[in-house]
Amino acid sequence: MNKNFVNFMRKYAGHKIAVAVSGGVDSVALLHWMAEIARGDIVCLHVNHGLRAAAETETQYVRDLCKGLNVPCHVFYWDGEKPETGVEDAARLARYKMMTDFCHENGIEFIATAHQADDQIETFLMNLGRGSGVYGLAAMRGEGLMNGIKIIRPLLSVFRRELRAFCDSRGIRYFSDEMNDDPHYTRVRIRQNRHLLDEKLGISDERILTAIENLGRVRGERELNLGALVRRVVRGNRAVFDETFLFDLGDDIRLKFIGTIIRRIGGDRYLPRLDSLLRATEMLRADCKFTLGHCTVRRLHGQILVVPEGEKTSFRKKHGKKYIQKFK
Repeated sequence: MNKNFVNFMRKYAGHKIAVAVSGGVDSVALLHWMAEIARGDIVCLHVNHGLRAAAETETQYVRDLCKGLNVPCHVFYWDGEKPETGVEDAARLARYKMMTDFCHENGIEFIATAHQADDQIETFLMNLGRGSGVYGLAAMRGEGLMNGIKIIRPLLSVFRRELRAFCDSRGIRYFSDEMNDDPHYTRVRIRQNRHLLDEKLGISDERILTAIENLGRVRGERELNLGALVRRVVRGNRAVFDETFLFDLGDDIRLKFIGTIIRRIGGDRYLPRLDSLLRATEMLRADCKFTLGHCTVRRLHGQILVVPEGEKTSFRKKHGKKYIQKFK
């Protein structure tokens, strides 16, 4: 068993944890490791999206696997009509909704997912290709929050080759998704060509993971400061601040700052897309009014206002001080 996994899980000892298991090698290995160290404090959650012919076969396999490990297993079915476009994102949202609802109903605080080191590196390289700043390049977090439930990723320092070797050496069966080999997807093309970074440039996977960890620490420090900044300008369902407060921030902090405010006031799950935030900050250099992320954003005479879309964009409503002083 990988020592990084063991060290990560120490802080969760004694807690009831749900383990998301698809039937692929990563989640199957995770379930075995969790069953070994948790000693009865885990439950398996499996979602059958009904999108592939083998879905029911995989579901039955997960049931049988859990029975052999003496782990309770709960299966959820994504019923109803499926969207014609964006089906992967819709399936992901449905999956997490079903799993987090179950956890709320059963007093479970944590869901463990099987995202591993290869996933982390691929996410980093995808975000690098998009021109992301610190927040994107720091990739996935070891612990996040989804619908009020903490999502933990104990395998982010474990490579898939170790998980596959673990299963293969013990004759543990697992399934492979054909989409993982489809070069139509950017992530798959990165996966198939990532070895060239090491072979041609000497940039090893381990070096990339080290860079991601360093960026994660920087992100954490900045988010502590960012949270304080957002709390200073948001009152209820509106935010008002001086334009100098926004444009004295560094580029990546500026985007995260305005994006966080829009997400909080608009109620969306995610920040607006990077290109939308870039356009928004450019527009905010002059008097303007526009909508983004279910919010209306207005700049007038050097002050910036963010309110839910459809509400009046008046600066006259009391908001503590008239405006927030220049950021120092």
